[in-house]
Amino acid sequence: MNRPAGEGMGRRRFLAAAGLTAAAAALAATEGRAGAAAAIRPAAAGAFRVPIEDVRHTRTWMAWPDSTSIWGNTLGGVQQDIALIARTIAKYEPVYICANSGSAAKARSMCGSTVTVISTIPVDDCWMRDTGPVFRTDGSGGLDAVGLNFNGWGKKQAHSRDNLVAGRIASYVGVPFTAAALVGEGGAIEQDGAGTLMATRSSLVNKNRNPNRTEAQIEAALLAAYGASKVIWFDGVKGQDITDDHVDATSRFLTPGRAAVQMPLASDNDVYAKDARQQYQILSASTAADGTRMTVDQIQGPDYNKIRSANPDFLASYANYYLCNGAVISAHFGDTRADTAAKATLARLYPGRTVEQLNIDRLGTGGGGIHCVTQQQPVP
Repeated sequence: MNRPAGEGMGRRRFLAAAGLTAAAAALAATEGRAGAAAAIRPAAAGAFRVPIEDVRHTRTWMAWPDSTSIWGNTLGGVQQDIALIARTIAKYEPVYICANSGSAAKARSMCGSTVTVISTIPVDDCWMRDTGPVFRTDGSGGLDAVGLNFNGWGKKQAHSRDNLVAGRIASYVGVPFTAAALVGEGGAIEQDGAGTLMATRSSLVNKNRNPNRTEAQIEAALLAAYGASKVIWFDGVKGQDITDDHVDATSRFLTPGRAAVQMPLASDNDVYAKDARQQYQILSASTAADGTRMTVDQIQGPDYNKIRSANPDFLASYANYYLCNGAVISAHFGDTRADTAAKATLARLYPGRTVEQLNIDRLGTGGGGIHCVTQQQPVP
């Protein structure tokens, strides 16, 4: 989630601020329980690393939103978008949705029989990319998971349940789980599965997540958590959205040594347009962990004057797609020419996969997209 909020605070940031009192009151206990969740089982020894997203998945994990204090009168529409995403992915691989017990029946009704809804892992919101476990494989049939110690995007939103989701899912799956030595979110980090990461300083090297930690210390913790050896850092955009700029709305790894960046129109010159151009320049001048020069493709972003939504928080990111078994799940926004071009680009970048484009405009008003609400569990 990282579209600018315009003048003042946007809807999600305003509502997050409204929930700060509750979040602060529960913070000490919440973070203490995170440590307890991390002790479910010790991580297995071995060369575990987070694989690139296009490996085969066992299932996709999602979460069901039910909070009117967060979503207000848009909640019903957001639930429809979550259900649409879940049903679409379920055509290609199993989907498990964590729902609170009081809303599990509604989730089952809206998602249908092809989606599994479980009510034993309570949630605060729907952003499973940020709250869920980061699964790792060892190349020999082993699977474990790492938690990134979610703290409500720098204590901006109540998170006493979401803080525990990663460990609880790992326990449900029955895999070893450890807490990473940093606080962050999965959307701030991209991995190529072969040793290279991309990440935004604005989100991770930030006192609201990792106070009194140097960039070098945070980088070392990232590398250890992901089983990687190199981080390509972007400055990002701090303080303009609830996430402090997540990389997965702009830059994605396609294969080891190859990435794609969503580029703004030449006429766009806001902080996010400048950030995207900087990410493209940095990637184009970078090498992967094995020393090979990065190859960088472009995905042309839409014209914000031609999309359906006029909400200033809206995230119109084609790059925030999700890869599942045999398909690319992306969004369309109403700029017909750009939507068509983006679908063609994704088909070219992922030959052999079906490209599904969905209307998720209600979710987009929350500043997020399809990748933000999904988390893959790779086949060991």
